[in-house]
Amino acid sequence: MRVLGIETSCDETAASVVALDGASAPEILSNIVLSQIEEHAAFGGVVPEIAARAHVEALDGIVEAALADSAVSLDEVDAVAATAGPGLVGGLIVGLMTAKAIAAAANKPLIAINHLEGHALTARLTDGLDFPYLLLLVSGGHTQIVAVRGVGDYQRWATTIDDALGEAFDKTAKMLGLPYPGGPNVEKAAASGDAGRFAFPRPMKGSAQPDFSFSGLKTAVRQAATAIAPLSDQDVADICASFQAAVADALGDRVGRALARFRKEFPDKASPALVVAGGVAANRTIKGTLEALCSEAGFAFVAPPQKLCTDNAAMIAWAGIERLRAGMAGENAAGFVPRSRWPLDSVSAPLVGSGRRGAKA
Repeated sequence: MRVLGIETSCDETAASVVALDGASAPEILSNIVLSQIEEHAAFGGVVPEIAARAHVEALDGIVEAALADSAVSLDEVDAVAATAGPGLVGGLIVGLMTAKAIAAAANKPLIAINHLEGHALTARLTDGLDFPYLLLLVSGGHTQIVAVRGVGDYQRWATTIDDALGEAFDKTAKMLGLPYPGGPNVEKAAASGDAGRFAFPRPMKGSAQPDFSFSGLKTAVRQAATAIAPLSDQDVADICASFQAAVADALGDRVGRALARFRKEFPDKASPALVVAGGVAANRTIKGTLEALCSEAGFAFVAPPQKLCTDNAAMIAWAGIERLRAGMAGENAAGFVPRSRWPLDSVSAPLVGSGRRGAKA
């Protein structure tokens, strides 16, 4: 089984071919990702119109490169899978319409994939993880804890009530004059900082409500920076280190509660696991906190390789394979409309941005 995956939900143009041969482990035959960081750096964040135009210019070549690298022709592909949401609608239109055209021309099935499902199932591609398991998704647009019970069977246990964690990193970096993207640059500055200098709040820590909140922490950073302006390089490093420590502490508290809940809801799971995905999962301080937490709670800690934690098309192709073999490819993907908002768990009540277009989180 070979699936061509296409990903254009934000600022990476990506295509991949993933194969599954019987009982053998899945194999990523190609995974091409073109980042748009340079195009957006001057603006301190992703500009949707620029992102969409860049996808239009690059996607055909990226798909051709993915097929060439995989040594698989389009005739040998069993299906085409493309991100159909959530994300920036301009980019989604480019990727999904391209996938529709390829599928129609080659007479192949088309599978519309939820971007979050790609992240949720990546650990099965890389580590062969069995259901159920717990997922912490921390990225620029999403901060969620999800119980992954099966393909298409997801229960959101927690989400952010304001900013996503990656967004908080980016905004903190911008306030401190650090370049985009914020996450890696905040971590780099924090390496030479004093994490105890600023007593930043740990949002939601100790709360019975299981969700996340980062807007208050972001405000505290701004107030601290304003109070001692102009900032020296050491001031910036200390603020970054203190911010990072607060984030790790708050995440540890939230995730610890979710681990305990998982034990209660899945008592027969002999080897429970926490999967961490999304760009923020690369942060070493956060990763160290979560690894220690899992060790203490008796959970395996699973973090796919960084290139598969950030946006990529291999996870989309793999989600397509998962849906194909589960008989859930969908019968009307050719008529699927891109969705800028598409919760992974459509049952849990939305907490942020619920409106005519659906839930933001």
